[in-house]
Amino acid sequence: MAKRKGFKLNGDQVAPGARKTVELPVSLLSDHTPVNLSVHVIHGRRKGPTVFVSAAVHGDEVMGVEICRRLLQSPLLDKLRGTLMVVPIVNTFGFQNRSRYLPDRRDLNRCFPGYARGSLASRLAEIFLDSVVKRCDLGIDLHSAAVHRTNLPQVRINPGSERMVALAEAFGAPVVLSSPLRDGSLRAEAQRAGIDVLLYEAGEGLRFDEMAARAGVAGILRVLRSMDMLPAKGIAKARRKPLFSSSSTWVRAPAGGLLRSYRGDGDVVEEGDVIAAVSDPFGEVETEVIAPSSGVVIGRAVLPVVNEGDALFHIAEAPHARAADTVEELASQLESSPLFDEDEII
Repeated sequence: MAKRKGFKLNGDQVAPGARKTVELPVSLLSDHTPVNLSVHVIHGRRKGPTVFVSAAVHGDEVMGVEICRRLLQSPLLDKLRGTLMVVPIVNTFGFQNRSRYLPDRRDLNRCFPGYARGSLASRLAEIFLDSVVKRCDLGIDLHSAAVHRTNLPQVRINPGSERMVALAEAFGAPVVLSSPLRDGSLRAEAQRAGIDVLLYEAGEGLRFDEMAARAGVAGILRVLRSMDMLPAKGIAKARRKPLFSSSSTWVRAPAGGLLRSYRGDGDVVEEGDVIAAVSDPFGEVETEVIAPSSGVVIGRAVLPVVNEGDALFHIAEAPHARAADTVEELASQLESSPLFDEDEII
């Protein structure tokens, strides 16, 4: 059998069975400090698929950075077949400034495919897409809710793809949402290049969430196992199939004031339920917030001060009993699974 070749990236070569962090030059700050796109490459001894895991495309979504950190500490990766590229921080500019955006105020996830002579966001998008994404067979992009919102662990996939359904099922998050592609997004441009991307959403901007971190690490390892990139030993399968939803609804504030939420992440609601109330500061006027459909709460606002029209609850439409069982089973498994033994993974 011919010896496997090394993996080349930006002039660096990673030998089979080795790992290395490769720096891709992006730009210079105004004080001439260099900014790089740091890519950690794990090149297995044996052939297999090439997968990327990325986080902090939005600079304030730090949950994915923590998931990448835990993933890279896993001893299971020593037995990797194929190649894994992990980019914990795509948007270094936003990460340093604790901002969703780049200094040019652009959203990186609306700037793909990018352009080498375009805006700062466009240049970064082009580097990431060409140097990392297009070299892979699959991507897993990690996100969280915006600041002052939180998301239940969930996977979003392209509509109509049997492969994506199977990969999302392997990931094992409690909810899988079929989500249309948006122009300029990483998922949309990757699909045009023939590369599927699983989008994992969990937690809140600028905050860590233990359940979200554990579900993310477990899901990535399960996907790599399903692609025969890792052995099965040490990777627990999800005990229950995720809840698949093809539609979701945002419930918005009917008035401005102080929000009192009666439902939280993963709670199941029925159409017509009172899920919150918005009151004026004097308590003289109170407006109920009503669930417009039955399903599970997959996202919600955590800031109690709201304006009329603010997004309060994100509800994925789903059968009542099925949703409750799925969410409870996930929480139980994350608390008890030996996969998350601190000495092994974290």
